[in-house]
Amino acid sequence: MALIDVVAEVAGKVWKIEAEVGQKLEEEDDVVILESMKMEIPVGAPADGTLKEILVGEGDAVAEDQVIARIEA
Repeated sequence: MALIDVVAEVAGKVWKIEAEVGQKLEEEDDVVILESMKMEIPVGAPADGTLKEILVGEGDAVAEDQVIARIEA
């Protein structure tokens, strides 16, 4: 099985974690919600799979293109 990175598309702050480790996800299911420039921006799963790891916590600052989670496809 391959690990696929879930990447933040914009810099911001982790507002809410929407998925749990071990959860089965379909492509585009929300993994986290980022807050950037007073907007809520969902970060979706790039592929179907199982969430293996969340690398950020609520309230953490993230950079653009930062890996925030990993999915096993």
